[in-house]
Amino acid sequence: MTTWRRQCRSTAVPPKPKRGGRPATDVRYQIRPAQPADVAAVCAIEGAVFSDPWSARDFRECAASGVPFLIAEHGGVVAGYAIAHHAADEGEILNLGVAPAHQRRGVGRVLVEHLLTLLAERGVDAVFLEVRESNAAARGLYQRLGFREVGRRPGYYRRPVEDAVILRSAVSAETRRA
Repeated sequence: MTTWRRQCRSTAVPPKPKRGGRPATDVRYQIRPAQPADVAAVCAIEGAVFSDPWSARDFRECAASGVPFLIAEHGGVVAGYAIAHHAADEGEILNLGVAPAHQRRGVGRVLVEHLLTLLAERGVDAVFLEVRESNAAARGLYQRLGFREVGRRPGYYRRPVEDAVILRSAVSAETRRA
């Protein structure tokens, strides 16, 4: 874990090229493990982007438990986060959030890529997640990252009630070597 933390601290996210004539941002993000001090900023993002947000207690427990919990940071500001867990050879992405001011800049993509690499290093072969059926942007991101629909959970989400689409991605041998 120490080696991974050291590598993660030095990882900068290059700007993602934009389509449709929009200029690419020159902002760089550092990806690092979450610390207890990050919980307030994570909760602020969670409340801004989700209609049924996790509690501060949920995030504190994740930060204390040692599950993969990553932060994307720019200039000392938390721009996004991602949380996963694993058992045996299966993992699950539990939560991913990007502050509205930092969306559509590749932050979510790089957080998921880092989680997949970290889970692969821990022996995970397949990663699952649930996403709102109506969340086209997230579903597109996950599809580009190799996730495929494997099922549905009717009425899974509250506020508003909506089905969850269950997605799965195999963790490749290349991910393990990365």
